[in-house]
Amino acid sequence: MLHIIWHIIVGFVIGLIARAVMPGAQHMGIIMTTLLGIIGGIVGGLIARLFSRPEPGSAFHPAGFVMSVIGAIIVLFIYTRFFVTA
Repeated sequence: MLHIIWHIIVGFVIGLIARAVMPGAQHMGIIMTTLLGIIGGIVGGLIARLFSRPEPGSAFHPAGFVMSVIGAIIVLFIYTRFFVTA
């Protein structure tokens, strides 16, 4: 249970960072920001695993947080370009 709560909190922080880095105004609430961060974390984790694998038995991938932010920026870019109407 604590693992899920931790993913929600980290997803929210990653979503906030991605929204701060991406130029322009994004009209998202707290739930959409959290979902953005969680989905960005998944996308960033998949991208990170394409280039490097963590050590066997390791619980933490060194590039995980940075790649999560990059993944969230990619997801936010796609969201603002295709799903948001002016």
